[in-house]
Amino acid sequence: MAGLIFRLRLFSRAAPALAFSAALLAGPVTGGGEGVAFAAAKVVVTDIRVAERGAGTRFVFDVSGRVHFKIFTLANPDRVVVDLPEIGWRLPARPLPRAIGSLEKLRYGLFKPGVSRVVMDVTGPVRVTASRLLAPRNGKQYRLVVDIARTTKKTAKKTTIAALTPPPRRAAKKTMPRVRPEKRAWNKRVIAIDPGHGGVDPGTLSRSGTREKQITLALALAIDKRLQRSGRYRVVLTRDRDVFVRLRDRVAKARAAGAELFISIHADAIKNRSVRGISVYTLSEKASDKEAAALAEKENKADLIAGIDLTGETPEVTNILIDLAQRESMNQSTRFAAGLVKELRGVTGILRNTHRFAGFAVLKAPDIPSVLLEVGFLSNRYDERALKSGKYRARLAAALTRAVDRYFLRVEEAYRR
Repeated sequence: MAGLIFRLRLFSRAAPALAFSAALLAGPVTGGGEGVAFAAAKVVVTDIRVAERGAGTRFVFDVSGRVHFKIFTLANPDRVVVDLPEIGWRLPARPLPRAIGSLEKLRYGLFKPGVSRVVMDVTGPVRVTASRLLAPRNGKQYRLVVDIARTTKKTAKKTTIAALTPPPRRAAKKTMPRVRPEKRAWNKRVIAIDPGHGGVDPGTLSRSGTREKQITLALALAIDKRLQRSGRYRVVLTRDRDVFVRLRDRVAKARAAGAELFISIHADAIKNRSVRGISVYTLSEKASDKEAAALAEKENKADLIAGIDLTGETPEVTNILIDLAQRESMNQSTRFAAGLVKELRGVTGILRNTHRFAGFAVLKAPDIPSVLLEVGFLSNRYDERALKSGKYRARLAAALTRAVDRYFLRVEEAYRR
């Protein structure tokens, strides 16, 4: 039976709004998928244009230099993916193209070190009919032109098109760093902090343009700083910059590091913009309501959003670690969540004492007590303003550190009995 979730929600008190990190706010709305690692290049995308062309749709990317590229299509859902070397994004201050021809919407960003990605959600099966990199002329930059046309599911295939331009020297393929538990400092507890989303997966987007991936990373870095400063913990971040990390790799990194606690950071958004507050989720045994189930379903789609092809995966891989949640880890998760709620009362007030359940993939490590912290609603302007405040994030980090201290103190007391 799949692991499920217990939820406690708190209401966030007003907090002063400070300037959010310019480096974080500069990040784009993104999406992602699988690709090949290319050497980094000092190239910038300065514009993306989309237009209907006959029976097809044309995409034009203005780039500041010559680049190698790779294009492929994916199904379920239908997408076109363009992989580029790790590049910069300096797009005009206007909304990204959407609902033009076969295009529904697009996103872009860093997929993994060395690879930037553009993911285009399309209305149905398509094929790439042409792709080329046009040299500068008449004062224009290089232009990467991609043409697509509708096709049928019977004739649609996963198509891969490599660039006609010579590729730059490829960097060695990078693998996720593994930290052996036996090499950690014996007297320091290992805490895994998981900033949700990242890279080509932007997460929730507020009406003013704040991206969930920016908020989660900023808060995770604040928590990391606070925990490290205590001298009692070693922190493992599942990501420390704007890069996409697969859900199962987040859990694998925590387990490889010997983490004794896993804390996943997220922010939510709903249609009712008056709703605000913090929610804490832990694994439980049965579901409660549609709202919590829908939230888990949304978070678990991160790999699809990033342009990863899951059609060849076995059910065991697609349903990450289902049926492996052990009761003891679930109980420890609930104890930590209860302590966290008590500490957060100094930063937030209780909205209501609700219990909700759902199946978040990142909480299904069988041997690590895990919680998912929804730090507020980006659909609410007060929550958004607070979360963009460095001072408020520092207060949340301090409360979480106190909760971690409280949790491990009780664990050690239990061992001494």
